[in-house]
Amino acid sequence: MRMRIDLAAVTLALLFSPAPAQAHHSFAAFFDPTKTVSITGTVTDFRFTNPHGTITLEVKGEDGQVHVWKAETNAPVVLMRRGWRKSSLKPGDVVTLTGWPSRDGKPYIRLQGATDASGKPIGSSPFGQNDS
Repeated sequence: MRMRIDLAAVTLALLFSPAPAQAHHSFAAFFDPTKTVSITGTVTDFRFTNPHGTITLEVKGEDGQVHVWKAETNAPVVLMRRGWRKSSLKPGDVVTLTGWPSRDGKPYIRLQGATDASGKPIGSSPFGQNDS
């Protein structure tokens, strides 16, 4: 009987304890599907994480200043189906990313495609806005 009460108490504690929530947002709420941008820069970080990965680039702007851009990717499981791996991008790699720009004008895009410095595509197929 004592074990049954302890098990019930533990179960209730787990059910009602706070758990970290991962925010997953709508594509259309944050990105403009009517426009695309292309940026070329040097990778400083590649996070192969859920719910979406991110690529951080340093991009030299028309003003001569270096600007930090971020690109949101698909989830790792989708990236892997397209030939991406954690090792696909490393700090120091020069890449060109194309994607849909953020609606708020920040240097942030939703990735459509990526090529390396020689113009070779990274991964095997283009990204789509409805992929998660």
